[in-house]
Amino acid sequence: MTFTKVERDSEPKPCITLVGMAGAGKSTLAPMLAEALGWKHMDTDRLLEAFYGRPLQDIFDGYGLEEFLRIEEQLVSEVFLNRTVISTGGSVVYGKRAVDRLRELGSVVFLEIDAETFEKRVGDAEGRGLAIAPGKTLRDLFDERQPLYRAAADVTVRTDRCTPEECVSEILEKVDIE
Repeated sequence: MTFTKVERDSEPKPCITLVGMAGAGKSTLAPMLAEALGWKHMDTDRLLEAFYGRPLQDIFDGYGLEEFLRIEEQLVSEVFLNRTVISTGGSVVYGKRAVDRLRELGSVVFLEIDAETFEKRVGDAEGRGLAIAPGKTLRDLFDERQPLYRAAADVTVRTDRCTPEECVSEILEKVDIE
């Protein structure tokens, strides 16, 4: 097998990061968007799982909420990517360094859904690795995160009112990728 050397871009190219609640469509839309752009896709939850060699729920259960959030912030704040659509865990917005890094890499898109859609899509959230404090309800978590997503985002796209294909088209219309 022959390997051809490929040089990195001399200047970093932008990424697009998708943030939002569990069930907002990050994992569905990111590969579709990446394909439309001819880019790669990376899921930060899979990054955590690969780093620890464990399912996300095991990481959360083993470390607890505060340490889980610290780990997520650390790993995400250290990514260096070009031309990549990044789908994030919903809790990434708790980490200032992580959000700052994602914004440095390119546009951040908030995939917005309403609370009812979130609760319907997530169900009881069992086994999802959902970073939620003891005693909080899913609605509490939803309400707490909405302003964090809005603050992090350059663009907002409602994903509970259109098809995935329509959402990808809307993201492409709204995001400056050059």
